[in-house]
Amino acid sequence: MPDKKKVLIAFLGNIDYDTRCNNLYNTLSAEGFDVEFIGFDWLTENFTPVKGKKTVYKLSKKPFSLFFYFKFYSLLKLHLFSKKFDIIFAEDLYCLPVCVIIGKLKKAKIIYDSRELFGFLAGLMNKKLVQKFWSSIEKLFIRKANLVLTTGEMDSEFIRNHYQIKNDLVVRNLPICKKAGSPFDYHSALKIEKSKKVLLYQGVVLHGRGLKMIFDFLQTTDDFVLIVAGGGEMLSYYKDLAEKLHINNKVFFIGKIHQDKLINYTAGAWLGLALIENKSLSYYYALPNKLFEYIMAEIPVIATDLPQMKKIIDEYQVGLIVRENDIEQLKQALNKLKSDVSYYNQLKGNCRIASESLNWENEVKNLLYLI
Repeated sequence: MPDKKKVLIAFLGNIDYDTRCNNLYNTLSAEGFDVEFIGFDWLTENFTPVKGKKTVYKLSKKPFSLFFYFKFYSLLKLHLFSKKFDIIFAEDLYCLPVCVIIGKLKKAKIIYDSRELFGFLAGLMNKKLVQKFWSSIEKLFIRKANLVLTTGEMDSEFIRNHYQIKNDLVVRNLPICKKAGSPFDYHSALKIEKSKKVLLYQGVVLHGRGLKMIFDFLQTTDDFVLIVAGGGEMLSYYKDLAEKLHINNKVFFIGKIHQDKLINYTAGAWLGLALIENKSLSYYYALPNKLFEYIMAEIPVIATDLPQMKKIIDEYQVGLIVRENDIEQLKQALNKLKSDVSYYNQLKGNCRIASESLNWENEVKNLLYLI
């Protein structure tokens, strides 16, 4: 391009641990756009701020959340006012209002990435006033966006009906088409007996992601161990819970894994878990990137019977579905895969085939065409 279009990706998070932002940044850069990222990290221990094309500021939620949001919005506004951008990606609802107001003043196109139904998050179930506030903010500003991205067909259908918009596009949370060069050896690294099967949970550590169900299952067996690859505000809670339940010798918390290394860590596991609970509308429509990352790494999946995850698993035959909080059914599914090696290998082969179509390079084509 003679005059490169300038793009800003704004996200209340860290690009190094977010597949979607990382893929978007790399793709747009490869397509000839002049791309910048501004993000914020308050969860990574001993995080050092980074400035440049990928700028990540350090935030703290202590002592008051009010200061957290004040600093977040101040830094975001300063960045938006300091330069002229042709396209601005608001990668979550928290960034959307500032991106719309300043972006429109500076005549930028605004793309809102509704990666979750932010007005219907499980974490806001017991905070009705906060939930109502964010729902109102989304309703007001989503209609100002030039394009609204969603992560699944059901999300798009809901948003179209709920907010009366028509400018939506589904871009699922798919990983780039990349295979593991050297799968991580959990048994050697963590001194796990070779006979034990390694189960993997990767992603943000929060309530409603099925961790309690897995912990309860681990109390009934010595045949499996769990790797938790991720961080989050509930990490300490689950570390304490593992000790309380006396399963800390079966649960290994390895922290957040950099995007460049993630595929090897995923491929090192025997099976991936996506046991999301139906705690909110946002969770009910869940189609998380971990599901597709497991598939790309060619490890079978066990997921709860939520509609969009179930559709993928049924269509591509890459795993098994269990009922939410049904420990007995989870046990049966895992024992079936453990005892039936032929069936397990069949699912692995199906993952390999599915990954040829379920990848970011295929998924992002419509977005590139539109912009």
